[in-house]
Amino acid sequence: MNIGKLEAVPVRDLWAHEQYDFSSWLAKEENLSILGEDLGIAFTGIETEQFVGSYRCDIVAKDDNNEGKIVIIENQLESSNHDHLGKIITYASGLDASKIIWIVTNARSEHKSAIEWLNNNTENDINFFLIELKAYRIGDSLPAPKFEIVQMPNDFIKNGNMKSRNKTLNRSQAARYDFWSRFIEYSSTQSLILKNRKANTKDRMSISLGVSNVRMEIKLTDKAHCIRIALCIRDNKNLYQLLEKFKDDIEKDVMYPLIWKNIDSLKQSEVILEIPGLNFDDDSNYDDLMHDTLENIVRLKDIYIKYLKKIGNM
Repeated sequence: MNIGKLEAVPVRDLWAHEQYDFSSWLAKEENLSILGEDLGIAFTGIETEQFVGSYRCDIVAKDDNNEGKIVIIENQLESSNHDHLGKIITYASGLDASKIIWIVTNARSEHKSAIEWLNNNTENDINFFLIELKAYRIGDSLPAPKFEIVQMPNDFIKNGNMKSRNKTLNRSQAARYDFWSRFIEYSSTQSLILKNRKANTKDRMSISLGVSNVRMEIKLTDKAHCIRIALCIRDNKNLYQLLEKFKDDIEKDVMYPLIWKNIDSLKQSEVILEIPGLNFDDDSNYDDLMHDTLENIVRLKDIYIKYLKKIGNM
């Protein structure tokens, strides 16, 4: 049996110019889907060269697997440098991105460490990826690109399979992954509210309400043995105060007392419903707990949207 030899091809032989050749090639849906398969991202609404201040982000898209949240891609057909590290942070903040992808031909150790630090010290729903672009051919075959993930979030899901730097999960991570798997499966038979979601090991899952800086979160709180369904309002104390004027009406609609949290020193205000019964060491009540949780998520979403419309934020 004859077996071909895999040969590396210089990336610049395929794409001489970063913007006009590589970025233009990658921005095509059929090519971006190659990267999407590796990262579990369904790219939609793809745009190129979008201005952020006086700079331009190479590719901006939405993730159809994550409520249409913003994904940015910065390409660098050379070794990573501080200039591009600064750019991805600028673009991420300017475009309110949830996934930030930095593609280079060689990732320097200091930038691997920087991306790891960002993943460990930013909010759970913000994810940074550092990727090395390679190209290979076998014999006289056409060259093929390969995206090698160098740095990624600790809890990375691809097509439902756990990809983690840690080969084993601790008790809480395993319990959260099991809960989300079961809850997503259950909810798919009852509602579209968690459509296309994938299980992970994080303690929360967000739901968009179609309003900037406003979302719902489902939080697994094992220490307090409850699930918290929170309306989260970020960087808008005025909106929270307007909503609080309807507190009695909202709680009457919900049929439960809510926890209203507006701490001046924090950027985020919350309205919380607690559902007791979560215990990572005993899942015997999970069927009933998941039923109650989903029922309240659907009802709360409708209620919050109704009152947001009343105060003119939708």
